[in-house]
Amino acid sequence: MRLLLAALLMTLGLSFHASAEEALSLTPQETYDLVQKQGDQILFVDVRDPLEIMFIGFTDVVDKNIPFMLADRTTFLADKGRFAMKTNPDFAAGVEQALKDKGLSKDALIITMCRSGSSRGKPSAEYLLERGFSNVKYIDHGFQGSSAKEGKKAGMRIVNGWQNEGLPWSMTLNPEKIYQP
Repeated sequence: MRLLLAALLMTLGLSFHASAEEALSLTPQETYDLVQKQGDQILFVDVRDPLEIMFIGFTDVVDKNIPFMLADRTTFLADKGRFAMKTNPDFAAGVEQALKDKGLSKDALIITMCRSGSSRGKPSAEYLLERGFSNVKYIDHGFQGSSAKEGKKAGMRIVNGWQNEGLPWSMTLNPEKIYQP
């Protein structure tokens, strides 16, 4: 029903702000195109932990790296083979500052991107919506994309995502954009 209402309002040229549980996704290509056309009106945020970025890659197309979750190096989850992740208490404030630095308000379009889109991309968008940011989307399948389900490369993240769509990225991190607490 809400989607029908949103479609009707958009058809009439009226704005509709999704509630937190309805954070909408964009494809990596849609995001890239938006940034190329309207980059000064958008805040594009990589929400991954900077250590993750260091080993997976980065796109300088983003405005800022502001991690939504940070690895807690004091808590190792042996059953999962990784460190616990905790919400960055400065995330919303960091996003608000990045908006101000670009001369934008909390109503500007904010696009978040994590590794896969689901574990931090969508949750970070919902988190921001819950805190009064009114126009937040996330990149579906994130930076690295989904894992192949079968074949020689089963389990490898070679399906969809920013990297696999051939969009600009490298292993070089931009010190002007990377999160440095």
